This record gives sequence, C-alpha cells and structure tokens, in this order.
Amino acid sequence: MLGGDLVAVWEVALSDGVHRIEFAHGTTTGKRVVQINGKEVVRRDWMFKLVGKETFTVGEASTKATINIEAISGFAYEYSLDVDGKNLQKFTADRAKTTKTWELQVDGADCRVVLEKDTMDVWCNGRKMDTTGEFADDGTETHFVVGEHDCCIKAASSGKKKSGIVHYFVLDGEKVPGSTQ
Repeated sequence: MLGGDLVAVWEVALSDGVHRIEFAHGTTTGKRVVQINGKEVVRRDWMFKLVGKETFTVGEASTKATINIEAISGFAYEYSLDVDGKNLQKFTADRAKTTKTWELQVDGADCRVVLEKDTMDVWCNGRKMDTTGEFADDGTETHFVVGEHDCCIKAASSGKKKSGIVHYFVLDGEKVPGSTQ
C-alpha cells in the first residue's frame, strides 16, 4: 500500500505488456516503495539518505529499471525512470523502432500482439508465442496460433528507401486493417 507518499507513476510498454510502475517516497519516514502492476517489488524503510537510486526488474524478460531520486531544492525532489539503461523517453522511442504492436479483438477479447523486429520474437498478451518463419515471394512470414486462429505477420519491402520494411498482421487469412508499419 503506497498511501499518501505516492510521488510518481510511469507506464512502460514491453513485449509482454504495459507495466504500471508506482513509486512512493516518504521523505519524513525514509520509506521507498516500488510497485509494478499493483505488486510490491521493493520496500525500504528508514532510509536516511533521501536521494539516490532504486533498481529493480520489470516484465518476463527481467528488464532492468532504475528510479533516480534527486534533490532540486530544500525538501523538493525530482524523480525519473531509466529502463534498460536509457531514460524512459529514449527507451520508448527506441522501442518504437525495434517493435511493432497490434491491438485487436479476437473472439471478443482484447489481444495485444508485439513483434520484436530484431529477434522476430512474437508476444501475445504477455506470452511469448511459438512461431514458424518462412520465406515467401514478397518477403517473410512468421506464423503462430492465437486460440483457434491462424495468425501470420508478413514482412515485405515497402519499395521506398525511407520506409524500409513494412509489417502486416493477418488473422485467419484476412489482413487486419491498419496493420502496416
């Protein structure tokens, strides 16, 4: 329970889902608490040093995250989050280049599919999927199954140097609208 000491909240999108990180900093009690998706992962009571860092891991891949606590004046503090060694803004921008995410409905339920372009790993609702890759005439295809549905992520050249490769999501043989890179 974070109580009235909650000072910062961040949302971090990883391949296995979007994680809500909450940080409580009791400046009078010396307490530091980190929660991820409502689960407490760090608790330190009676810390006499009010500035510093709290390091922990996030998600299935145990991605390293660090909360930086800095004094800005008197008893005012500034809090920032680094993920995988980068500030959150840079980490998010880099992830946008190396992943592609689709959010859609499958059998009436929300489904979040993430393609990691550098490894070609596919995640669906927080689970790494078993995939089969193959070359096709117009690029590559990565096949996997969600429930009873055949899924495929097709990668093909856009024909434009700036755009590079575009990715399409295909569900049961039908291209999902708006699923291009």
